[in-house]
Order: sequence, then C-alpha cells, then structure tokens
Amino acid sequence: MNYIWLLAYAAAKPEYLIMHADVLVSRVWGGMSRRIGFWLIPLACMLLLGAPVYAGVSQHTYADLGLSPDGEHVVAFEADDSDALATEPHKTLVVRRAANGAVEGHFDPCPDCRYRDPTYAPDGKTLVFMGHDVSAGTTVLYSVQGTVVKVLASIKGIATRPRWSPDGSTVALLAIVGAHKEVGATQAAAPQVGEIGDSYDEQRIAVIAAAGGELRFVSPDDTFVYEYDWTPDGKGFVVTAAKGDGDNNWWVATLNHIDLESGATRLIAHPDDQLNYPLVSPDGRQVAFIGGLMSDFGSVGGDVYLVPITGGMPVNITPNFKGTFTSLAWRAGRLYATALIREKSAIVVIDVTKHTTDVLMSAPITMTAGDADVSFDARGIKVAAVVEDFTHAPEIAVAPVARLSLASRLTHDNVALEPAGEAQNVEWVSEGRDVQGWLLAPKRRVAQQTYPMIVEIHGGPGAASTPTFPRVGSRFGSTRQFLDNGYFVFLPNPRGSYGQGEAFTRANYRDFGGGDLRDILAGIDAVEKVAPVDDQRLGVFGHSYGGFMTMWTVTHTDRFHAAVAGAGVANWISYYSQNGIDQWMIPFFGASPYDDPQIYRALSPLETIKQAHTPTFIYVGERDVECPAPQSVEFWHALKAMGVPTKLLILEGEGHGIRNPAHVKQLAESEMGWFNHYLQPTAH
Repeated sequence: MNYIWLLAYAAAKPEYLIMHADVLVSRVWGGMSRRIGFWLIPLACMLLLGAPVYAGVSQHTYADLGLSPDGEHVVAFEADDSDALATEPHKTLVVRRAANGAVEGHFDPCPDCRYRDPTYAPDGKTLVFMGHDVSAGTTVLYSVQGTVVKVLASIKGIATRPRWSPDGSTVALLAIVGAHKEVGATQAAAPQVGEIGDSYDEQRIAVIAAAGGELRFVSPDDTFVYEYDWTPDGKGFVVTAAKGDGDNNWWVATLNHIDLESGATRLIAHPDDQLNYPLVSPDGRQVAFIGGLMSDFGSVGGDVYLVPITGGMPVNITPNFKGTFTSLAWRAGRLYATALIREKSAIVVIDVTKHTTDVLMSAPITMTAGDADVSFDARGIKVAAVVEDFTHAPEIAVAPVARLSLASRLTHDNVALEPAGEAQNVEWVSEGRDVQGWLLAPKRRVAQQTYPMIVEIHGGPGAASTPTFPRVGSRFGSTRQFLDNGYFVFLPNPRGSYGQGEAFTRANYRDFGGGDLRDILAGIDAVEKVAPVDDQRLGVFGHSYGGFMTMWTVTHTDRFHAAVAGAGVANWISYYSQNGIDQWMIPFFGASPYDDPQIYRALSPLETIKQAHTPTFIYVGERDVECPAPQSVEFWHALKAMGVPTKLLILEGEGHGIRNPAHVKQLAESEMGWFNHYLQPTAH
C-alpha cells in the first residue's frame, strides 16, 4: 500500500510530487509506462488543487522553540505556510518527544490568538504560554498540565516572557496594560495626534501564583523593563530597564535589581554600551550579560561581562574573542553562550574564573529558539534549536551540545523543499581587514554565460547575514525570487557587522557608508573572480541600515545599474528629530547633531545627491518608528529633482517591519519588476 501513502503525501505537498515525479512514477506505476505516469501525476495534482502547483508550495514553520528541563520534550508553535495564503497562518502549540519527534500534544485554546513564549516549570510538569488576541486587545497566560489547558491570567493589553520562579511556585511576566501599540520600535507607531510625548506605555514585571489568582505588578509604573531574570533565592529580579519611552530608551538602559515584595529598585551597573541577556549566576553573586555597540534591540552582539549583583564595575571576560556573542544561559553552574564566529554559528562554554572560552560546536548554519539561539536542558547536556542553511529548510534539531548540526534534525517536514541554488562562503581583504560574505548562485545556469547580481546589504549595522533558507514565493520576500529569476545574490558582512569581534563591529564608528561601502565593492571584485557575474548588470538592495547604505551607494558610485532602498535614511540631521529611537545614534556618531552637525551632514546621502544616476525604487512603512517615511520622501524628491528614474511606495499602516502578507507580496513583486526592467536578467 506504499502507493497510497505516496499519493496522499503528494496531495498534501505537491512540490514534492513535481520535483520527484520520476521516482514517484517508478514506485507507483511499477512496470507501467513512465511516459504516461510522468504527465498523469502532475495533472492529477493540479486538478486536485485547482491552481498552479508551484504556487501552492508550503513550508512548515516553527517558532519559539523550547526544550524541557529533562531534555525529553521539545515544544514549538507550528503551522504550514504557503505563498497562496492571504494572511499569516495560525500557529498551534505542538509538543514532541525529543527522542524521535513524535507528536504528543496539540494545543489551540484561542483560534484568534497569536501565541508565543512557551516556558516549562522547573520540574517539567507544567508549561505556560501567552496568547495575544490583537482584535480584542487582550493577552491570556495559559498553563498546560498533561492534556488540560487552564487560563491563569487575562490582561487588557500586551504581555510576554513568562518566567517561573526557581521553586516553581510563581510565574512572572512582562505586561503593558492598555498598550497603544505592539511592543518594539519595529512595530507600527500609534497614530501621532493630540499632545505628543506626554505619556508612554511602560512594560512592567507582574507575578501570579502558579495555580492562578490575582496578578500583582512589581516593578515601578514609570519604568520600562526590557529583560529580566529571577534571582536564585526567588526574592527578586535583575533587569535591564529605563524610565520613559520604551521604544527609544533601551540604548540607555541600566542593569538593576528589583525586590519582589517591595518593588524597590537598586542600580547594579550603568555600562557605557548597550546590554542584553542579564542572567544571575547560580550562586546569586554575579550577573552575566552581553555588552557591546548594538544598533537594534533584539539584534544582540558583543562581549560577555560579569558584575557583582551588589553593584560595581562590569568586567569584560571575553575581550579578545574573535567572534560575537549572541545569547547566554547558565546551566549546572556553567555559563554557556551562542556566538557568530565569521561564517559559523557556535556554542561556547565560558570559564568565568579563568576568563577562557571553549568552542563546543560550530557550523555554517542559523540556529533559533525561543529566548535565545538555542534551548538547553537543565543540566546543559542536551540542546535544541530550529536549524537551517541556504540549501536546507528549517527543521527542529535535538542533540548533545557538541553535536548539534543539520544532521541532528528531529523533524523532516520540509525535506521536499528544493533549494533555489548553491551557496558559497566568500572571503577577501579590504584595507587590511579580513571580510566575509555569502554568494548565492541560481540553480539553472548555462556554461559560458554571465549573470546579473544583486547585492543585499543587511540592516543594523549591528547584525550579519547568516545562512537562512530562501522561502518559495513572493509573500516571503525577495531573495528566492532573485535566484529564481536568474540572478546571483551577494550577501556581504562588511565592517560594522557581527562575527569578528567588537573591534570589527566598531570599525564604522562615525564612518557610516565609508569603509563599509569600500568593503562591499572589494567583495564584488572578489566575487567576479570566482563567479560568472556581469559587472554591467549589478543591482543593490537593502532595508533599514541597508536602505541607508543603498541611498549612500547610489550617491557615491555608478557601478550599480538599479537599486531598491527600503526604509532608509537620507538626511541624518532631519532624521534625528523625526525618528522614535534617537538614543541609538549617539554611540555611533559620538554626539548629537546639535553638538556636532558636521559629521551628520557628511554621512547624509542628500549631501551628495548630485552624484546620483542609478534608477532607484524606494519603499517605507507609513508608521515606521525607526526610519520614518519623510526620509524616503526626501530621497525620492531629490532623485526626481536630479532627473534620476525613481518610484516611491509607502505601505499603509506598516511599521519598520513590513508584516501584512499582501504588502510583502506587493513589495517583492515590485522589487523584482524594478530589477528585471533595468538589469534584463535573460539578456546577454
């Protein structure tokens, strides 16, 4: 009866049928004519679906993955997502056996909710998670024990990041009662009407008994708490927090202790740089955190620091590490970290006494979990993550810490998804610096032919391009479409990026667009020595800092023949007063534009607009907090004045991240059309 299983699987995942039709024919039809079977199977599939087969390709998605304390179960929110869907699919909570991936439970108590943050109790018997009903404006804290789902608390507003007390008697969470917008600067801004800047949403720590009851707020009502960790005695928390506007003030947040009973706040440290992942050591004496020059909350990168919980000067315990730390976890008295080391993701153990590091595993993959890059069991022996690279779609992997890899994949929901092409690590030297990037080649290539190439510049600048699987379909963005349309894609990690230590990350301080553009141009030279890329058909594309870099690039070189600038910055002086996160700028510019206007002008693309000749498509979200729409309007207006071909798309209701699936699809198709028009991918 194998043929029945094969046909059922083909109906559910038609992309598998088309891509492996020859194998299916031989198995299903046996000695029958291959020629008949080859066209009958795809035809049957198309009749079943009533749509083009390729348009229905779906990818199984996993979000907020977590490993149980005993390492026996792995949990994630899962869904099948297709380019054919008009909205984001509704995810459900799935609990699997960590040994073999067998599903042991599905939970979906609120079909209208977006779920997040599954968190196991210390004994592993109970699981809590959050459900946010956007239309109702409420968030519910659920608990799961066995097969029973229970409501522990309901908040009129937004709540995230539940954390169990060490003894399992209490659950803490972060909550904003009556929130005016989704949490985070990348989310769309609330309407800017009436008196502005008078009041702010404040995210506070609240606690509730594990059995349910009254929710009690602990942290002050004038303070925004970004991250927190219980102290081992269960009597308080360490937090990163700042007073005032939560979107803006993470860059000046301090490390504090908050008492559980009184809510009293005590300063532990006020580092010069940004900090993230505050974690208390198991003995309760020290706090570890990642500190560094970071441009965005959530894009974590830096060195690892320790400071006494009683307060004092933080000590960098990894000052010479040739990589970037991205998350932390204390397990069984040891401090584990994840890191990006050049092109590889790694798990590292840090000796907090000797200040030494030991790389336990590294591989050219991308790892994601719930609160960190990976999720450890309680003993630090086993680890779980969603793993992927450019040619392997995401799957859940579980393994001993040193053996996590693509080979340790637990699920196989996406094995039928074909890669869009091949990936190659590219390294070059620019002005004495070693620089790294990724080159993606389209699958279908003809010998003796050259191809156009699009350079995708990542945002940040504190970030990096890492190996992620390009999704099929325009609803998921651009990279796959570029490859499917015959383009090479180059993903450089120039100075200012993560992956090579803090000195490399700081190398574009007061030099936005200068050295990093020279690194990128040198990288293109390196690519053209190893790949059949046509230098006369180069495009450049970027969003956020990548959008700024695109604007800067077209005003400083004519090497590119088409450009797409998303949510960019054209004029740093006007930007300073327009955006909602101006605090991020001082660490990178050294002063405000009121104190040092020259550096802001020198790094603004508008200052060199008369050098622009490259046709440029511009887009931005209408309610972008981080890179407001007027910046894109300024650049579009200037290009029009210079007679440069340009278009501007402002997406209604969107913030810095374009989230409406219809808008993502519209944007991807517009980008593809722009590049195809000017770069003519089929011509030679």
